[in-house]
Amino acid sequence: MKYRLLGKTGLNVSVIGIGTWQFGGEWGINYSQEEASAVLRRGKELGINLIDTAECYGDHLSERLIGGYLKEDKREDWILATKFGHHFHANFTRDDRASTEDVLKQLEDSLTALGTDYIDLYQFHSLPNEAFDNDDLWTMLDKQKQAGKICHLGISIGSNENIHQTDKATEVGADVIQVVYNRLDRKPEKEVFPSCERQNLGVLARVPLASGFLSGKYNKSSVFPSNDVRSRAAGTAERERLLEEAENIARTEVPAGVPMAEWALAWCLQNPVVSCVIPGCKNPEQVESNARAAELLKD
Repeated sequence: MKYRLLGKTGLNVSVIGIGTWQFGGEWGINYSQEEASAVLRRGKELGINLIDTAECYGDHLSERLIGGYLKEDKREDWILATKFGHHFHANFTRDDRASTEDVLKQLEDSLTALGTDYIDLYQFHSLPNEAFDNDDLWTMLDKQKQAGKICHLGISIGSNENIHQTDKATEVGADVIQVVYNRLDRKPEKEVFPSCERQNLGVLARVPLASGFLSGKYNKSSVFPSNDVRSRAAGTAERERLLEEAENIARTEVPAGVPMAEWALAWCLQNPVVSCVIPGCKNPEQVESNARAAELLKD
């Protein structure tokens, strides 16, 4: 495993993290505690030290599964990143909850679910600018930092071109930007990444495999179960376009003998602005594949 500084946080993060939206049950699998723990346990063995989750991945379900695993491990060995701003009702159904009171409750519920008394990175979760431009919210979060419940704040921007929130990160006390970035979506390179460089912000790249399109496993005939978020894009023109582009990339850019998924993760990390990629992983074997991407990086 290789490690990079997460911007000005001082945290040394593994370049490969573990995204855990799948633990919330919206990616085709309902996880038992042992299945979730097996994923995290293998990540630990491979040198991964960052877990990214959110309160709305199954109404704190993903966080509870992570907390269940942490009972067998050392909490201080992990960098826990979670998010706030939504309430889960059912699969693919959630609403925004961004008032100061709502977020304070979410923070306490996340701490309980994770079984910890502090969160390393607490992230504003893809909410609109109207919710972001709330001084009371950031004042409250700063007080929680002073109380030791939050170590660092971050912003998970919903649009890959949301320069408003990115440019104001330092102003609101945020040290990290999380953004969708992959070979099929390079929009952050235009404005978001330069802003991150100017402010010395850490960057977490989510969806680095483009929801599996860059895994090399799927084609136009692939079918996903109804409890898999990807089933909602079935038959759309955008899905067809992405699959065609991914097939062309596989033919023309991926070196012979290199698994496409590993190449795609390493592709993101060749950009020095990116601190860590946070792909999801359904099982320990996928964790191993993700981790191997670090070996493709040039020193």
